[in-house]
Amino acid sequence: MNDSLTQAFIQKYTPRLVERDRISMGTYKAHNVNQGLRDEKGNGLVVGLTNISRADGFETENGKRTACPGKLWYRGIDIKDLINGFTSCRFGYESTAFLLLFGDLPTQDELDDFVEVLEQYRALPPHFVRDIIMHAPSTDLMRMLNRSVLSLGAYDSNSEDTSPENVLRQCLTLISQFPVLVIYAYQAYNHYIKDNSLYLHRPKPGMSTSEILLSLLRPDRRYTDLEAWVLEVELILHMEHGGGNNSTFVDRVVTSTGADTYSTIAAAIASLKGPKHGGQINIVPKMMADLEENIASDSDMAGIKRYLSAVLDRKAFDHKGKIYGIDNPVYSISDPRADILQAYAKKLATAKGCTDTYNLYAAVADLAPKLLAERDPAAKPTSANIDFFSGFVYRLLDIPEELFTPMIAVGRIVGWSAHRMEELINGKVIMRPAYESLTPEQRPFVPIEDRKTEGK
Repeated sequence: MNDSLTQAFIQKYTPRLVERDRISMGTYKAHNVNQGLRDEKGNGLVVGLTNISRADGFETENGKRTACPGKLWYRGIDIKDLINGFTSCRFGYESTAFLLLFGDLPTQDELDDFVEVLEQYRALPPHFVRDIIMHAPSTDLMRMLNRSVLSLGAYDSNSEDTSPENVLRQCLTLISQFPVLVIYAYQAYNHYIKDNSLYLHRPKPGMSTSEILLSLLRPDRRYTDLEAWVLEVELILHMEHGGGNNSTFVDRVVTSTGADTYSTIAAAIASLKGPKHGGQINIVPKMMADLEENIASDSDMAGIKRYLSAVLDRKAFDHKGKIYGIDNPVYSISDPRADILQAYAKKLATAKGCTDTYNLYAAVADLAPKLLAERDPAAKPTSANIDFFSGFVYRLLDIPEELFTPMIAVGRIVGWSAHRMEELINGKVIMRPAYESLTPEQRPFVPIEDRKTEGK
């Protein structure tokens, strides 16, 4: 391949492509098109119905829409009540997965059966680790997860069957195997690319999902009950979010085509990978580390405010004018997931002797929304979202940053599975959005000898 020729071609024609494809915001408004399926106020356009979950950041009374503390329900149960109810249960992840899939919290017998089924599905196909995971490790673990899921389809002799029974079997298998896939992908990367020792532990029976993750990740397999429970909480909070998030929408769109489970979940993984979706979890700790380098101490409130103002003025951090982890399209006054996770982050930070860092996070979570409100009093209220505290919690758990977004996937595979089942049961037609074309109605075909180079 002539690299210089291909690079010259790309450099020459990319500006032409970009210029030809660019459509002004004014044109979108003129044609009454809502970019990103959101109206001018940022509200998502309703494209479907779901019984799985609900997220609210506003309430309507007497026809007036006002901001309210955020609420999130899983199958009608308040997420705060759900988390508080699991304080004495080691299998909070599994109980919540059962709830989202089947509509009700499990009885003890149902939970025992469900946990046993997941354990039976956890083993990967023979030689899968050697041939798929170890064969071509990558620095991008979400891409590794995507490849693993697609490859699992090749090991399934009934991969194309989209009957509810078969799809449920496939979903349960993926829910069970995701913890193993993401940790083994990390261990392959850590060994072959970072040149560290290789640890491939086997999952032990009787463990919860968070215990499996920690025991497979750590060389000595040791963890505390508090560490396991805080990770369990984080996974539960990431499981589902009202159905309107990008990756779940992708999951339902691809499901509506009649595609197999492995292709559908791979598409959802690709969506979550994006920095505007699950990938944002990695940016907050980087921003906070930069903040620490630019203030006198963790209690320097004036310095924190100066730094955040500089970020908004595009003079600090990545110069994009955004305080990451603050604001959410759904919530306004508060994100209930962030409220829950902040409380557990404080507990874990106290146990680990990291209260100063926690206090810094808490200060930014308090100051940033106020600063944004000062700059634009007419804008909707903002608050810290779950991404703001997630990376901090993962760092306290000694989880490498390469695993931050894959950890979200370990939680969200449950929501994807529930929505895939719901779409299969109710979806009658393929989802096909409309695009209004701006191309000319008629354009003549010009023979090649009469064509002129662009700009001449």
